[in-house]
Amino acid sequence: MPFSYGELLISWLGHDSFRITGGGFVLYIDPYQLQVGDPKADAILITHEHFDHCDPPSIQRILKPSTVVVAPRVARQCALKAARNVAEISPGEEREVGPLKIRAFPAYNINKFRDPARGVVFHPKEDGRVAYLIEWGGVRIFHAGDSDFVPEFREVRADVVLVPVSGVYVMTPQEAAEFVNAVMPKVAIPMHYGSIVASRREAEEFKRLVRPEVQVVILDREI
Repeated sequence: MPFSYGELLISWLGHDSFRITGGGFVLYIDPYQLQVGDPKADAILITHEHFDHCDPPSIQRILKPSTVVVAPRVARQCALKAARNVAEISPGEEREVGPLKIRAFPAYNINKFRDPARGVVFHPKEDGRVAYLIEWGGVRIFHAGDSDFVPEFREVRADVVLVPVSGVYVMTPQEAAEFVNAVMPKVAIPMHYGSIVASRREAEEFKRLVRPEVQVVILDREI
């Protein structure tokens, strides 16, 4: 079942993928391995180019002629494999799409390494990958993308935070809880588990560590 916040319905589609609907407008974020093509998207936000975030078959499945795809430069070529109407965004930039006001934050790793000996990080800051703060009908939703708890995230002011909890490539449950406890949204929804790395166990551990003033909602995956 989707989670209702104000007039918005938030559905977790697995991994980092969400569908958010409200007022007849349909937003998808990082659609991945979608099996169903409805409802069609009015807007799609892509955080970066990796296959589990920019998935051209899933994008094509939910496209209609008027769909706007927003993506950072690092994901532009991937998005163009599926869509023509691609709007580029960089960290710190803002765009408006329909009822959405979108601000991109930098999303990157500070302590996750492909090769610790050489200091090669999974998601380096200079690549320009993003997280998104979405303002919609008076509600602010933050999707953290693939990131650690980076200094820029301390500026986040959101009602609902969608936060990765798996570790390995993104925040661990402890790091995700530290982020949420620092910015104090009303609601936190864990993501980035159950498909490639981690399981519901990490989501439950995150919930245990978050301050009781924040409502943690662990969603069941929808088709």
